Amino acid sequence: MTAPDPISTTDPASTGNDRARTTRKRALDWLIGAGGMLLVLVLLAAILWVAFSRPAGESPPAETAGAGATPTTAVPSPGATPPPGLLPDEVWLGDIEFESGAVVAAGTLLRDVRASGINVVSGTEGILAARLVVDATVPFDVVGDELGPDTIVGPGEGGEARVVRTVEALGRELDVVATGTVEVMAGRLVVEPTSIDVGGPAFLADLLASIVREFVTIEHEIEGLPEGLVLTSVRVQDDGFRAHLEGADVVVAN
Repeated sequence: MTAPDPISTTDPASTGNDRARTTRKRALDWLIGAGGMLLVLVLLAAILWVAFSRPAGESPPAETAGAGATPTTAVPSPGATPPPGLLPDEVWLGDIEFESGAVVAAGTLLRDVRASGINVVSGTEGILAARLVVDATVPFDVVGDELGPDTIVGPGEGGEARVVRTVEALGRELDVVATGTVEVMAGRLVVEPTSIDVGGPAFLADLLASIVREFVTIEHEIEGLPEGLVLTSVRVQDDGFRAHLEGADVVVAN
């Protein structure tokens, strides 16, 4: 009789312990590998930081300042340096900017006023600007009131100004429409008529035009602005005459 084969048995507890040891070993190997990689990355970053930077406060070497780089010197703006002889009780402003939608000076209304000044000194003698530039709009009705009541001044075609008013001549009243170009003469805003329409036959219109010309000629001096400002240019726009004024050593206020 043949003896039966021995039955092979495995202890479940032993198998579970082996699997746990294997899992712990794999986790430990992964942590060691990740830590090594992290250390390598930190060392690489430190080497690159040292290679591409320099100690604080150290000037960059000439060869890294930029190919063809040329040393430059900062140029101060016109109002960046205080004037010599500035007194302790004086206030100096390198430059100023001023904007206002409307200004009334000496009873005259100006709109959309923009001014800029350079080297402005304020002291016991007042406020003085080494240079002052002002742009302002003189409303049409301000100019029209100078010519007389019921006078209408407005924009014409081609940048000209248009004047409409009733004029009394030779004991009669005439409705006159005149147009002319605007220009600056002796610091004044001037509109000299280039065409005058009084109606009627041509020969009579020409005769009457010479009589009423002075009644539709505009000569306006902008008042209320600081002494020293000079009107240099003017143009016609939809809401009035746009004036540009400039001046040196302008007394802004006493």
